[in-house]
Amino acid sequence: MSPFVPPYPERPKEPLPPFAMMATARRNFLAMFDEKCFEYQFFSTRLLTRRVFVCNSPDTVAQAFIAFHESFQRKTPQMRHALAPLLGDGLFISDGDLWKRRRRIVAPIVHASRMALFAPTMVEAAAETASRWGALPPGTPIDALREMATLTAEIICRTIFGPRLGAEHATEIVASFSAYQRQVSQLDLTYLLGLPDWLPRFQSPSVHRAAKRIDLVLDDIIQRCEERLASGEQSMIRMLLEARDPETGEVLDREGLRNEAAVIFMAGHETTANSLAWTWFLLSQAPEVEERLHRELAEVLDGRLPGLDDVPRLIYTRAVFEEAIRLYPPVPLLGRQALHEERIRNRTIPAGSLVIVIPWLLHRHRRLWDRPDHFVPERFLPDAPARERYSYIPFSVGPRVCAGQAFGLTEAILCLATLAQRARLRLAPGAVVEPICRLTLRPGDTLPMLVEPRVEHHGG
Repeated sequence: MSPFVPPYPERPKEPLPPFAMMATARRNFLAMFDEKCFEYQFFSTRLLTRRVFVCNSPDTVAQAFIAFHESFQRKTPQMRHALAPLLGDGLFISDGDLWKRRRRIVAPIVHASRMALFAPTMVEAAAETASRWGALPPGTPIDALREMATLTAEIICRTIFGPRLGAEHATEIVASFSAYQRQVSQLDLTYLLGLPDWLPRFQSPSVHRAAKRIDLVLDDIIQRCEERLASGEQSMIRMLLEARDPETGEVLDREGLRNEAAVIFMAGHETTANSLAWTWFLLSQAPEVEERLHRELAEVLDGRLPGLDDVPRLIYTRAVFEEAIRLYPPVPLLGRQALHEERIRNRTIPAGSLVIVIPWLLHRHRRLWDRPDHFVPERFLPDAPARERYSYIPFSVGPRVCAGQAFGLTEAILCLATLAQRARLRLAPGAVVEPICRLTLRPGDTLPMLVEPRVEHHGG
């Protein structure tokens, strides 16, 4: 097993005072949790006027996200206001009947049954990146985070829109998503002060400019896709254009179509890119894990490109990725606002309280995981000890589990299998990696690595 302990923010020995906690959260949300938070199962605090309850055990997670999912809103006002300029009323931040209607339209499009349509596109894009890496001189520096963002953006562009998005458009969208995350406010003081949700929130002009750039690109491509409908080309946008709510027959209007395309793009490119970047970093620090991965790829693929039928056979490859998203969950905080008073573990949750599940804590809980801060892919192999249900929720859980879970896992496994046959990545000398939580969990703003082409495709 790997002895490697990947980086995490320094943990305070004692709980931070409320104002210090908020100041720390603005800088890096993950740094506000003291040592005891990785042992508590259910705890509460107060941020200004708002009561906050943290569900940090499988049973409390089940209550919050399954038993009471109708009582707890999908997103806190903070999350809705942070994402509204980018996603409008899209599936990721909508609630109630609107969410149910959108879920019925969107979920079938990214369902596991569609993977046979999308997998060849994933492999094609990954193979192009692998060929480019393979042609680089040994030791060429790259930004692995940007490389993965560009790759997953290309995959999403091809699967959503069909034809290839121009390189300048892919670069523009990636840069705009990164700019949006850097600038968007991480704390909603209006909400924490108990003021009404309808009060407008200030976001810097750069946030709106980034969102507008993405909107313009999406609108242009949607129009081109509409013009080509008669061609019969298969893509997610065509499916969205033709989709009907099975209960009402409702179709998406133009704004709804753009919002759902933005949701799919953000969920399908941003989170997977971050997770793949983390995986490359972890592999670079754990040579015995990397060697075992290479052995599996040689045995299963023997130098050829992977296909969808290979995914169930790439058992260790999947375990490596699942361990990466245990340590670095793509969305490390899942928040709800209580619409009605409820009870969890015999404690009253007043209406208006913030109820959160924090995969960053849950996935490193000392009661639930052996050596919780270590990188140990073996814990996800079929013969590993069984883990408690709801102790591992990188894609959320319950009725609102991520609709694109199958897409993301398939994409990650195929991309890793394709790229790792052609190249090794090594952390650049002097590079410092620290997890930073913005809207998603990233290894900083860049991940400097060096490419070492692999010649021996047929064995470690």
